[in-house]
Amino acid sequence: MARHLISTLAVLGILLPFSGLATAQDKTPIKLGVLEDQSGDFAVATIGKVHGIQLAAEEINAAGGIDGRPLELVVYDTQSDNTRYQEFMRRVLQRDKVDAVFAGFSSASREAYRPIVNQFDGFAFYNNQYEGGVCDANMVITGAVPEQQFSTLIPYMMEKYGKKVYTIAADYNFGQISAEWVRNIVKENGGEMVGEEFIPLGVSQFSQTIQNIQTAKPDVLVTLLVGTAQASYYEQAGAANLKVPMASSVNVGQGYEHKRFKAPSLANMYATVNYIEEVDTPASKAFIEKWHKKFPSEPYINQEAENSYSAVHLYKQMVERAKSTKREDIRKVIAQGDVCFDAPEGKVCIDPKSQHMSHTIFLAHVKEDHSIDFPKVWQDVKPYWLGDAGCDLTKSDPSAQYTPSNPPVAAE
Repeated sequence: MARHLISTLAVLGILLPFSGLATAQDKTPIKLGVLEDQSGDFAVATIGKVHGIQLAAEEINAAGGIDGRPLELVVYDTQSDNTRYQEFMRRVLQRDKVDAVFAGFSSASREAYRPIVNQFDGFAFYNNQYEGGVCDANMVITGAVPEQQFSTLIPYMMEKYGKKVYTIAADYNFGQISAEWVRNIVKENGGEMVGEEFIPLGVSQFSQTIQNIQTAKPDVLVTLLVGTAQASYYEQAGAANLKVPMASSVNVGQGYEHKRFKAPSLANMYATVNYIEEVDTPASKAFIEKWHKKFPSEPYINQEAENSYSAVHLYKQMVERAKSTKREDIRKVIAQGDVCFDAPEGKVCIDPKSQHMSHTIFLAHVKEDHSIDFPKVWQDVKPYWLGDAGCDLTKSDPSAQYTPSNPPVAAE
């Protein structure tokens, strides 16, 4: 039998601690499905997502729930396996009858379950940084997107280090589309792509890739590597004395490689993140304190954990304002354009056209000793590309994913 539960919440119907004063008419639990990878290749980066959801749900229940109704979490371990996402998405929507689903790390997993969400008219939150482009009324996406991460990162790196760029990326939709964004931004800024490689998931040997980079002599190396196997690249590159400045939208902010690997293997890595635990603000410090009170052994609080925490609070606001858990009612609230939350990173808001989220973007720089500094911070960066390109979920719902080379047709 598949190992799929990380708690007894789902099988026993146990609610998180609740102190609401709900009446008999309105205390029916609001059920949230949680499909995340607690095991397998992606687990290092994703266990914190479940913890973020649990922390937010506990806070909400302690404060009286959502309009007096407690939150109940139905949690499954998807084991870094796309077929599990499909299996469990059908289960939570058909059998468990959840009101919303929080699901997915990789873009491949999201695209595996998204047609099922559409088929059963579900409502899903994808709380992960990704390659952008999903225009789907059944989805709210809280993770950062290329116009927030690459449009800030790549010009900064080219100005600081030079215009010759080499990309190594995971060989699936995330890596392929992200690399397209990098190519376009490099060209727009007068740069040159001197190399590009796509690495299959699960690959952990990089000697040929390192030789290729050494031959190409780039000024900037963009690393878009995913999972524990591909993260082996950094120590191998360090052993080969490869010292090209690195830029990433995923590393550090997701897999906290600067904590997991011995210095200086990630030295001179620059990553655009919407949150990591090194962010030194009062809001971040308060968040970290309450997080470690509940999860004292958590190795690291990454941006996906913070996104997941914020998403639950945003969902609470949506439901309370809509006075309903129905997707069509919630979407009317989103369409007003003022669904916002004071998150640990700063204020975030949901864009009504694309149902993506604005972010504070921190440029995290890994130093020789693997400590972090932030040479630049961009405030309130909007997820503008989809809306500018023609996606407007307040008018139509194509339920599609677009890319810079395949943009949406502007609504008539």
